[in-house]
Order: sequence, then C-alpha cells, then structure tokens
Amino acid sequence: MLYPQNIEQKLGFDKIREHIAEQCISSLGRAFVEKIRFSDDFKIIDRLIRQAAEFKLILQTESDFPEQNYIDVSDALSRAAIEGAFVSEEQFYEIKLSLRTIQQIIHFFKQKEETVYPELKILVVNSLPNPTLPSPIGRVQNSQTSPIERVQNSLPIGEGWSGVISQIDKIIDERGKVRDNASPELMDIRRRLISEASDLRKTLERILRTVRNSGWIGDEMSLTIRDGRMVIPILSEHKRKLKGFVHDESATGQMAFVEPAEVLEANNEIRELEARERREIVKILERLTDFIRPHVPALRKAYLFLGIIDFIRAKAKFALNIDATAPLLVENQALEWFRAKHPLLFLSFKKQGKSVVPLGIKLEKDNRIILVSGPNAGGKSVMLKTIGLVQYMAQCGLLVPISPDSKVGVFKNIFIDIGDEQSIENDLSTYSSHLTNMKYFVNFANKNTLFLIDEFGTGTEPSLGGAIAEAILEQLLQSNAHGVVNTHYTNLKVFADKNDGTVNGAMKFDAEHLEPLYELEIGKPGSSFALEVAQKIGLSKQIIANAQSKLGTQQIDFEKLIKELEIEKKVFSEKNKEFVEKNQKLTSTLEQYTGLKNFLDVEKKKILNEAKSQAKELLKEANRKIENTIREIKEGKAEKEATKVLRQELQVFQEQELKLQKVEEIKAPAGDEWEASNDEISVKDFVRIKGQTTIGEVLALRGKDVEVAIGDLKTNIKLNRLEKMSKTAYKEASKEFVRPKLSGIDMNEKMTNFSFNVDLRGKRSDEALSEVDSLMNDAIMLGYPELRIVHGKGDGILRTIIRQHLRTYKQVSGTSDEHADRGGQGVTIVKMK
Repeated sequence: MLYPQNIEQKLGFDKIREHIAEQCISSLGRAFVEKIRFSDDFKIIDRLIRQAAEFKLILQTESDFPEQNYIDVSDALSRAAIEGAFVSEEQFYEIKLSLRTIQQIIHFFKQKEETVYPELKILVVNSLPNPTLPSPIGRVQNSQTSPIERVQNSLPIGEGWSGVISQIDKIIDERGKVRDNASPELMDIRRRLISEASDLRKTLERILRTVRNSGWIGDEMSLTIRDGRMVIPILSEHKRKLKGFVHDESATGQMAFVEPAEVLEANNEIRELEARERREIVKILERLTDFIRPHVPALRKAYLFLGIIDFIRAKAKFALNIDATAPLLVENQALEWFRAKHPLLFLSFKKQGKSVVPLGIKLEKDNRIILVSGPNAGGKSVMLKTIGLVQYMAQCGLLVPISPDSKVGVFKNIFIDIGDEQSIENDLSTYSSHLTNMKYFVNFANKNTLFLIDEFGTGTEPSLGGAIAEAILEQLLQSNAHGVVNTHYTNLKVFADKNDGTVNGAMKFDAEHLEPLYELEIGKPGSSFALEVAQKIGLSKQIIANAQSKLGTQQIDFEKLIKELEIEKKVFSEKNKEFVEKNQKLTSTLEQYTGLKNFLDVEKKKILNEAKSQAKELLKEANRKIENTIREIKEGKAEKEATKVLRQELQVFQEQELKLQKVEEIKAPAGDEWEASNDEISVKDFVRIKGQTTIGEVLALRGKDVEVAIGDLKTNIKLNRLEKMSKTAYKEASKEFVRPKLSGIDMNEKMTNFSFNVDLRGKRSDEALSEVDSLMNDAIMLGYPELRIVHGKGDGILRTIIRQHLRTYKQVSGTSDEHADRGGQGVTIVKMK
C-alpha cells in the first residue's frame, strides 16, 4: 500500500523513470520502463535486483554483448498475423536484423560457464518461446532438466529460429531489398530490365549528343528522369525541334524535359517490366509472410525478451551513472544503510563537480522510529527524501546508491507526508492536510509499514501542535511501524528519549561557524540554532535579546545545553584523535627501542663468542708452533744458526698472527672521565642517552627528533633524552676502538630470500615504515640497485610518508612513480646509489 497516490512525484521517482528510459536502445525497452511497479514480494525484488547486478557486471567486464538492432517489429508481426496480408521488404529486413541480435544474445550466455550470470540465463529460458511451438527446427526438452542446463543445451531461439532467419535471408539481401534469385520469374524480369535500360540509355545518349551539337542545350546538361521515364532536358525555344513528348518544364520555364518519340516504346516496355517486377515481389513477400505466420506468437515472445534485455541493460547503465550497487536484501522490516546517496542529487552534483554527503541510518526493532531535529536548511528534508526514494527504488527492483554491505528490508506499506499539501479545491489548509495524512497513517500503519513525516506537527499553534503530534507519535509507536520524523518540537525530543522503540537523531551542525554539515547522527537531539542563525544573518542584537527574554529560560537553557554539548563533542573528538596519533607514535617508538636493544644484546653475545673462538684457535696454533720450535732445536742439537732461524720464525708468527685487534665496546668511563657539555647538540656531535652508557654520533636533526648512529645502527631519539659529551675524551677512548664485524649473518641465505618488492597496502604507517626499514637494510647489505614499494593510491598519505622516510637514507639517489600500466602512483620505485 502506497500513500499518497502521487508518491512517485513526491519522492522524485518519475525522474528516475526518465533517466532509465534515456538509457534504453529502443521503444521495446522504454515500454518496460513505464511498467516499473513497487513490489512487496521478496522473491520478485531479489530476482530483479540480481538481474540488474549481473547486467551491470556485463557492462563493466564484457565488450562483446550486442547493443545494436533492438528493433520493435510489432507492426510487422501484426500484419503477418492477418491472412492475406504481407510484410514489406523493409519490415522483413528489420525482422532479420533483430532476430540476429537475439541469436547473438543467446550465444553470449550459452558460451559462459554455468555459474556465470545465473539469473539472466534463467530469464532466457523463461522468456523465450517454448521449443515445442511450431518452428522450422525444434527439440523436445527433458522435463527434469534444470533451467541452466536448458539454457546451455537447448536455447530454441539460438537454434530453432535459425531456419526462419535463413529463409528471410534467402529472400532479403543486406540492403533490405528482395534478392534477384528470390524466384526464376523475378530473375528473368530484372535481367530484361537491365538489358532494356541499357539499350534505352545508349539511344538517349546518341540523341543527346545530336541535340548538344545542334546547340539546343548546354554542355553541362545530361539525361534525367521525369514520371519514371528517361528524358532529355532542352531549352524551351527548341523543344519543338525534337519530336517527342514534353513531360515537364523547369520552374523558370527556360527548360523543357522531352521524351524523344524514338524511345517511347522502349520506356513503355521498361514501365511494364517494372510493374511485373512489383507484382512478382508482392507474390514473393506473400509467400514469405505465409511462412512466418505460424511463428508469430513465438516471435512476439522473442521480441518481448529483447525488450526485457534492453530494459535490464538500461537499469544497469543507470546504476553505473549513480554508483549504485546490489545491497543485502532481507525479508524482515529493517534498514541498516551505509553511505546512502540521493540519486538525483548525486547526478546534479556530479555535473557541478561536487560530491554528496552520504547518509547512514539504522532502523531496527528496538529503535523503530527516529525523530530527527536540527536547524532549517540543515538537510533534514533531503535526508527524508533520500530514505523514501532509495527504499522505493529497491522495492521496484533497481540497484540503489548505497554501500553493498548495507541491509535493505521489505515493507508492504510506504506512507509519506512531505511538502505542502494545501488544497484550495478541497478547502484544506496546510495543517488540515497534514492531519488528514496523519489520520490515514494511524488507521493503516502496522509492523510492515515505513512512514516518513516532514515537519511533524507544524502549521498551527505550537503548544497544541506539539501535543497532537506527540499523541499521534505514541499511536504510531504502538502500531510497531518503522519511520523517520523531522521535528523542531522539544516535547517530541523528550518523548523519544523516554520511550523504548524511539530514538533521537540530529543533523550535524558546526556550532562554532554556524554551518550545516548534512550528516545524520543517531542518539541525541539537535538544536534548531534559530537565535544563532538569526544573529549570523544580521538581525539586531536588540531583537535577539528581546526574543530570548520572551522565550523563557527553560527553552534557552535547553538549546544552550545542546549547543554546548555539540561544541564539547567536537573538541573531545579532536583531542581523542590527537591522543590516538600520539599513542600510535609512542607504541612505534617503544617497539623500535625494544627491537634495537634486543638486537644489540644478541650481536654482543655473537661477537664475544666469535672472539673467544678465534682466540682459542690462535692459542692452539701458537702452542703448536712453540712445540715444533722446541723439538727442532733439540733435534738440531742447539746449533746457533738453526736456533736463530727458528727464533725469527716464531717472532714473525707472534707479530703477524697473535697480534689481536682489541674489540671493545665504547663505554662511558666512571667518574669524571666523561664530561657532559651544556652546549647545544648539532650534527657530528657525540652524545649519550641520559642515564645510559651507550655513546653515538649525531647524523641529523629533525626538529625535536635526532638521528643517532650507534655502531652500524641508526635510530631516532628525542632531543631532550640526549646529552652532549666531551670530544677529547671520546677521541681518547676511540683510539683503540675497532668497529666489530657483525657475525651470524648468512649472506647466501640473505641473497636467496631477498625480494626487491614489498606490498604495504592496508598497513598502518608505523607498520609500513618498519617494513621499509627492513627492506632498505637488506638492500644496502646486498648492494641491490633498485627497489619496488607497493602502497596503493588512496588519498596519497601512505605514499607521502614513505617517500619522506626514504629521503633520510643517504644510500637512496631518488624515487619515482611506477609506469601507469604497472601501478602508476600506487607504486614507488627506489633508485639506490
């Protein structure tokens, strides 16, 4: 049940029809646009939406779907159904072209896999003629065959009607004319016509040359046709000099068109042959019409199918224009919409290069009725029309402009009270009209009803209007109906807050700048901001102050409270956002610090173990050398020369092999050996973390962050956590320092497992930068020349963060976008030095 009768005009659905009709290829599809009807049958709605969604996919992914020759041949079929009548050449030509289009559509679906476009394949079976009907070629289907298998295996119009197309093609050529070989008689007539016309032209050209040489016509004159007969144009003063019949004169009377007597018989013969040709063509067309007459009922169904396909295609094209999708359809009466947009407003804004603020709304059992308040021009009416139009479109089987994860319920009744229904004819005021609508709502609303009311209770004395509105709202709540109501009445806001099943909502408003945000927020009432808007418009302070005094403190306090809550919410929202960002940064820094500390502990153990192992090997080698030397001295009986040589060899081994490099960790000496400096920290200064002994060198300063090198590692540390150290003491301590080599790294394994490509899409900035650092460390170690980082396009935030981070690496020579065919701005190419 729909209310009022002009609900489509009220919601703007008549404009939706016009847009869909514009997308139709032919009148076949436009006829179905006029037949769009609201439905409360879940299965029908679901099937129609699925069909449109499948066709939308075809438009997006397929390029070979036929889109030409959707021709309406209903007049031709009506003539063919009449005994004794015949179809013209042009009409048979249109039938041939359109039947080929139907064949191509069937072939398109036949070649697809069984699970692809299932709803459209079932439509093919249900809409096309039954193969048991009279046809040139037909097959009986197994009654147990599934609809999809019937499409795959039978497709009567694709095969059974091939004989019809073939028969028409034998008679009608590609120019839409009857072929010469359509019958032996026609072939003989046309052969004679060609011969007679050729002889006639030769004779006339000979006469034309004679006339031209006589000066009776100009050199530019040539043969022409008048009344279907070939004639010679001649100057009027010379027309009596040429024997023949004058057929016509020019508008100025200067030229006469004469048929020479010599060719009168030839022209008569040609006219007779042409008449015989027309009679033979009629006979051929009559026979062809008799051939297709038994198939007219089946052909009507075939063209009905072609119109349905054109109609569904138009719905899918319109869906692409408004960015519509197929939501989750549910049988219960509930709505859960995300990013819903008014389709007509979307198209209008699209032309202007603007975007529509999307709507989010949820109606369920516990919150069946939403009372929306807020300032005038804040978007309440547009919100209401969006809900009504989108729901109406969905229940008409159209794709709707909402997020695909939204839920759309099915309502049996949609009641709306939107706009001024004042009627002079019926002697109804605006308020009387609203009350008439409310009477209908109260009488017929039930759990299957969705009602939408704009400016509830207005049009009469506010206190009385508010009381009546509250009583009506209470009755609608008891009916278990679902609805959305716009209001300014405070008593209705209080009612929504106190009663289960109702909830307040507000159109967001920037209370600081007094500008509407056009976003619906569920859970709290909105302020009308009437006094603030009046002040912004420029009403005098005296008028506004006077209005405040007349209004009373209770109403002012209520509005003031709502306004303050709005401002506080905005402030806390910004603070919360700032806190989240700082917390994420702190977590990232803590993870970085923990990872660095663990790495240093592991590397320290590895270095010490390696040094001990090397020392043991050298000690064993030294012992072997000493024992060998002693043995050889004894065997040589302590000869001076031999002993001297052996001593020299032992000395060389000691100097070259046993001279261990001192591998020590730089530690801050105890006491006052290290002196902290109060000077400002700058690049290349030596610093240590307060309260720790680890010393590093400053590489770069970035505001309050400092990049510090500790051995082979680099890290970022807050400036206030560092203290500058004495350069002299550092140099003395570093004289014996030799940077240890990292051990425990299998370079072959690193090279084997290294990938120059990393995909960071969907990651947070801290996670992404961590993976970038890991990639850079491996690339620098392995000397890889070029890296590829996939971050996606989006708003470009992650791309900017990654590229700024890459600039901190001195090993990076530059960054650039990937080729457009391989990702474009969604991929960064890193060139290494």
